[in-house]
Amino acid sequence: MKQDYKTSVFPNVALTWAGGIELFKLKRACRKPRKSAESTLRKILAYAKDTVYGKEHNFEKILQAKSDFELFRLYQENVPANNYEDLRPYVERHKQGEENLLFPGKPVMYATTSGTTKEPKWIPITDIYLKSVYDKMTKLWLHNYSKLRIQAFSGSILAIVGNVQENKLDDGTIYGSVSGLTRRDCPDFIKKRYVCPTEVYEIKDYTARYYTIMRMGIEHNVTLLVTANPSTILEMQSNADRFYDQYIEDIEKGTLWSEMAISPEIRAAIAPYLKPNPKRAHELRKLKKKYGTPLPKHYWPDLQLLNTWKNGNTKVYVDKFKDWFPKHTLHQELGYFSSECRFGLVLDKSADTVLFPHMHYYEFVDAEDLDNPTPRFYQLNELQSGKRYCPFVTTFAGLYRYNMNDLIEVGQPFENTPTVQLIQKVNGIISMTGEKLHECHFIKAVHAAEKDLNMPVLFFVGFADVENSCYHFYYEFADSGVTQADAEAFTQKVDEVLKRINMEYDAKRASFRVKDPITHRLQPDSFEHFKQESLEQGARDGQFKVNLLMQDEKRHAIFKKLILD
Repeated sequence: MKQDYKTSVFPNVALTWAGGIELFKLKRACRKPRKSAESTLRKILAYAKDTVYGKEHNFEKILQAKSDFELFRLYQENVPANNYEDLRPYVERHKQGEENLLFPGKPVMYATTSGTTKEPKWIPITDIYLKSVYDKMTKLWLHNYSKLRIQAFSGSILAIVGNVQENKLDDGTIYGSVSGLTRRDCPDFIKKRYVCPTEVYEIKDYTARYYTIMRMGIEHNVTLLVTANPSTILEMQSNADRFYDQYIEDIEKGTLWSEMAISPEIRAAIAPYLKPNPKRAHELRKLKKKYGTPLPKHYWPDLQLLNTWKNGNTKVYVDKFKDWFPKHTLHQELGYFSSECRFGLVLDKSADTVLFPHMHYYEFVDAEDLDNPTPRFYQLNELQSGKRYCPFVTTFAGLYRYNMNDLIEVGQPFENTPTVQLIQKVNGIISMTGEKLHECHFIKAVHAAEKDLNMPVLFFVGFADVENSCYHFYYEFADSGVTQADAEAFTQKVDEVLKRINMEYDAKRASFRVKDPITHRLQPDSFEHFKQESLEQGARDGQFKVNLLMQDEKRHAIFKKLILD
């Protein structure tokens, strides 16, 4: 396949103009982060001061502050730090059609995501949040692609997202995926480059959805691939390994395999995108004959940019496909964002997320102070490079001093505003008896054992067993010949490293308050089996994440079934 470089000229010019304006605004805001924080907080409070929540928490009084110091102080005194469950009663009333509760009017949609209880979170998205935050950040996001790789838009785009509209509430408000929302609201000249129509992401059957995505994607010269979760890349290639020959037959005939569980309505919507393409079918046959199992670097040789999460525990999945893509492909960190808040963007080849102080109001608690019932809250300009914090955010969509329950690390500043990297979820810190074992400690210990013992691991996960005061460590080794005795020696090395890097863990192990860890070998493709069962139980593919260190008996039960006899 040859790239048509001329086709990228218009997108690059258009995005440079629109994105350049937003970049100018961002730089201006980041030069004076404290002033920007004050201005943004005042705007949010003024926007919501006449709502139920605004009146209950004295927004009008807070706005009378004469200085930024007084404003921040009054805000902390009148508005408590919130988790989702604190705000759920207001959201539930919004869902029943009530207006002016957390913000003026009603949401234009809800982004649904998993919660800390069995009930999902319903994150409200307001019209002003879409127009003032999402729309403007998306322009800069797309501009950044063209800046990093000028040919990113010379071919087709494969953006794997959730379904933007899963259904509607009784009052007509839609709910679905925030990633689907971002894809939906891209400029038309970008959407024309998508290889899949929106309806593909409505396919319920997991295998059928990936089959359709890859059958349509592999037909095209993809130059930009975007999917938040890197585990999705593994699923895409697994589907290709299984159905490659069927892709070829479908592409040659311009069909979509009839045996896939896809509704007639969705098939009808996809049909106009399918035309007989014997030339591409012939190319794909040649690739299989030459390589046996073709990889993305073979069927997408012009891929310019791959955009996924790379930080935190997602690195485990990234390591599995690091050699699958062309050498010239830039694998860019997607950045720190969630359904609750699009915190910022990664604007270069680093892993640092540039925050947007003119769009959100941020507060932070020192990681060492998380157990304190009355911690100090730091302003954005007070963060120290290299230190770790838990962020709290206030948005134009009804989240006030909202605890993100994430652990971030501060990087080098952009202009004068600190950048951040996601390290892990705060619930990735386990403390059965005060050992405060971090997920990142466990990951580091496993990698050290791999190196010291020359025993590569394809996947691993750990679970706290509170009843027996011990940890269960599960490994899928690259060498299928690893014995149980070998695996236990591996765990012993992991245990030694954990003691060395975590003094609390060392003390609890020495006092026998935390007993010896228990070793389990996993069956082949254990992560894929775990993900499949999780999706069947209702998890959303685009949001699927797994902590590698957990205290979660529901998930632990799945891995217990995957132990190698």
